[in-house]
Amino acid sequence: MPGQKPGYVQLHARGELRHRAEKALAMLDHCHGCPWSCGVNRQETTGKMCHVGRHARVASFGPHHGEESLLSGWAGSGAIFFSRCNLHCVFCQNHQISQTDGGREVDARELANLMLQLQEAGCHNINLVTPQHVAPQILEALVVAAEDGLHIPLVYNTNGYDGMDALRLLDGVIDIYMPDFKCWSPMRAQRYLKSAVYPEVARLAIREMHRQVGDLVVDDRGLARRGLLVRHLVMPGQLDDTRRILHFLAEDVSPNTYLNLMDQYHPDHQVGRVHFMEINRPVKTEEMRRAFAMASEAGLTRLEGRWS
Repeated sequence: MPGQKPGYVQLHARGELRHRAEKALAMLDHCHGCPWSCGVNRQETTGKMCHVGRHARVASFGPHHGEESLLSGWAGSGAIFFSRCNLHCVFCQNHQISQTDGGREVDARELANLMLQLQEAGCHNINLVTPQHVAPQILEALVVAAEDGLHIPLVYNTNGYDGMDALRLLDGVIDIYMPDFKCWSPMRAQRYLKSAVYPEVARLAIREMHRQVGDLVVDDRGLARRGLLVRHLVMPGQLDDTRRILHFLAEDVSPNTYLNLMDQYHPDHQVGRVHFMEINRPVKTEEMRRAFAMASEAGLTRLEGRWS
């Protein structure tokens, strides 16, 4: 419900949020915040894979009306797009942000101010986009923002390559987890995401996210308030991975998992080079039809997306 305080507000009131932020920032000394565990001292230099140091970089922020309707509502989801990413997907449609140092570096006070500006603009939630490599900096900023009156739900909009240590510190802080689950095959994960362990990491992360927040809860206004929302981008010629992912969600997470089956794949970034010609085409309507049929066969009923 409307009127119910998000978990981070309650944690802040008893001093726990500050304690979590301090523990998270200590992880930067020998960074193990994400599955790469690169061991770099990010207080002094930048991570080996994310190329981000002590402070987060923000590429852009503002009300976002293109998210799922239960997040965007009528006033928009308050999106904060973080620069860089801890994956290097060859098909990334957001590579201008995820693979560059664009935007500007922000400290905790500045990041908190962005959150408060989005709340003041009437956004329904704070949507942290690609946050997995800057979870400590987000927790640090939340302490400041909560002190100054931030009180709307937090959406953790992640690629699914999340470290368990960071996720445990976010327990009770995040209201809505929105992870991608990109592919099931370790071979494809290595080829397209540059990490063969991505499928295993995503499975562990999504289970932990569901343990923390449960199935997605929507209020009487049609807005998401708390829970898990999974996105899966259907890829050309990879419906075998899609089938495995859908059965995992239905059988190992929850048959009530809210799933967005996304049809917007198109060749981008490094796709088109000779090495990736097998995914150098849009996804077909028939592939989307089959993906939705697979979801029904798996027992998933809370679906968003289109196939025509």
